[in-house]
Amino acid sequence: MSKPLKATVNCDMGEGFSLYTIGDDEGLMKTIHLANIACGFHASDFSVMNKTVALAKSNNVLAGAHPSLPDLQGFGRREMAIEPDELESCFIYQVGALDGFLKRYGLPMNHIKPHGSVYGQTARSIDLARAVVGVTKIFNSSAASAQGVAFMGLAGTAHQQAAEELGVPFIAEWFADLDYSDEGKLLITKKHDPVPIEVVRQRVTNLLKLHKVSTVGGKLLDLGANIAEVSICCHSDTPGAVEIARAVKALVDESNNDAGYV
Repeated sequence: MSKPLKATVNCDMGEGFSLYTIGDDEGLMKTIHLANIACGFHASDFSVMNKTVALAKSNNVLAGAHPSLPDLQGFGRREMAIEPDELESCFIYQVGALDGFLKRYGLPMNHIKPHGSVYGQTARSIDLARAVVGVTKIFNSSAASAQGVAFMGLAGTAHQQAAEELGVPFIAEWFADLDYSDEGKLLITKKHDPVPIEVVRQRVTNLLKLHKVSTVGGKLLDLGANIAEVSICCHSDTPGAVEIARAVKALVDESNNDAGYV
């Protein structure tokens, strides 16, 4: 039987705007390893971004950029017709904003993870994937490791292909609070519905121990080839997000410890 996957927990953070708050960022920061910080195009603004980076630092959480399509009204969860060069510039603009705040607090940039609909679009299109994966190299001087800024995305898709082609560190991601179709497609919804904790626990157990993705039809699909490590996402706008993240973190810590991962 395969060794359990080495895992971390990540969360999309800083998704409020002005006086409006989405999610319990302070609570979530205490139970995750990586924060994907909104960069202003689907959520956040300069004040929210500043506060979120400060929270990441105070909780020793690795910080990454979470750029989106320019769709504040739709929370970045509506697809858009966009050319690769235009999307590249869109990402440079947003990641550059976060990079400034990271420098203010003396934090390195760990990774870039697309948000919402552009996550799905770049997973399907190798041209779009190459455009956004390539953005990581622009910010390598700010990287958390000598290997450079990583790209977080879906294993076995254009995300992984583009990262391998361009020599960019790849973080395979899996979602604890979203459904997958029986064909293995991630089902990205505009609004996240509640997910029972026991369902989350079973999904995470199947992933870590069996390397399997649970589907809406009850199937168990292979995560993907050559994947030994995964980052599990818990969204801040899912109802009960803190409770979900705590449950996932407990399972990850137990699995990592049992497998002897440091």
